Parts: sequence; C-alpha cells; structure tokens
Amino acid sequence: MDILLAREELTAKPKKVKFEKLLESLAKNEEEIFYFDRENSHKDMMAIVDKFEAAGYTVHFREVKYGLADDEYIYEIHSL
Repeated sequence: MDILLAREELTAKPKKVKFEKLLESLAKNEEEIFYFDRENSHKDMMAIVDKFEAAGYTVHFREVKYGLADDEYIYEIHSL
C-alpha cells in the first residue's frame, strides 16, 4: 500500500512511501511519529492504523490543523 507523507513545503508535492517501509522504521526505533498528507483518504489512514495494531503496536491517530481553512490539516500517527 502506498501512502503520501506530509509535505515539507506548501507548494511541494507529497512523497509516496510503502507501508512496509514505515513498519521497518517502526521496528528499528520502537516508537515513531508519522505525518501524512491530507490527500490520503481517511479510509486509507484507518487501514494503516489497523495494520499497525495488527502488528502489535499501540497507535494514536489524529488530524492536525495548521491553519484556519478546512483543507489546512495533516494526519498524525504516533505508534508505540
């Protein structure tokens, strides 16, 4: 499954990453905070949360607003 990481610049395009790479990073560090782009669907984000939980991790998911407009947010997943 491909997922879009959060943009570092407002005009930049989000980078794609495979879920397996995220899982490898989490296995190395045991705790990670991932930020994902708003272009990801909420359904895909819930699927990722489910996959992390199935792998035995505790997951905290939320939308982070960085502006006042409706489309100014990113997704945050904190995995332990």
